[in-house]
Amino acid sequence: MKLNQVDIHGSRPRSIIGKFFGIIWKATLLLLIFAIGTYLVVDDFSSDYIYSEIDSIPNNKAGVLLGTSKYVPEGGINLYYKYRINAAVQLYRAGKIKKIIASGDNGTIHYNEPIKMQQDLIARGIPESDIQLDYAGFSTLDAVIRANAIFSQKSFTVISQEFHNSRAVFIARKKGLDVVAYNAKSVSNGYGFMTHLREYLARIKMLLDIYIFHTEPKFYGKKIDI
Repeated sequence: MKLNQVDIHGSRPRSIIGKFFGIIWKATLLLLIFAIGTYLVVDDFSSDYIYSEIDSIPNNKAGVLLGTSKYVPEGGINLYYKYRINAAVQLYRAGKIKKIIASGDNGTIHYNEPIKMQQDLIARGIPESDIQLDYAGFSTLDAVIRANAIFSQKSFTVISQEFHNSRAVFIARKKGLDVVAYNAKSVSNGYGFMTHLREYLARIKMLLDIYIFHTEPKFYGKKIDI
């Protein structure tokens, strides 16, 4: 009888641990399903407004060039950055946009995405007068909302890689903006693996920002004519 009692009590910790890991597994599976579902829904919603061929994209006064670091931590040019600059130049030279809003992070005196983009755009032949700097584009949400709130653009063209464009277009159109996007050249899966992985979480955060927290840009400010 004592032996049976020991067996019964001894099984309880294993039972509790099993239940705990079962809950963790189910929660992880639900999060994974939700993340994949969110990714696919955003892609489906945005697909009609995203262009890879420059001849077919509608004209807009302004293109919003979404910022990223010019250099990778290991050294060398960030290909995401390089290809976005190329795409902005292509649109401008084709007459698809007349102005470029370089929107990015200006978090410290040593890190200034808009200035870097401006310098490289000028080096590629874009007149400085046709480049407007948005120093408070700290996130995709900030960049697209400020394009309307600060620069008075209700219709504009977003410029980034396709996965990023999908999220930007979703945000903008859910905010009532008539936005299209032009795809900069993609990078290899190996090069951008972590970036693409983070995009799943970014889209979940985006839904929370739009539908739950009603997140606004960190800064607004005076309107700027372009």
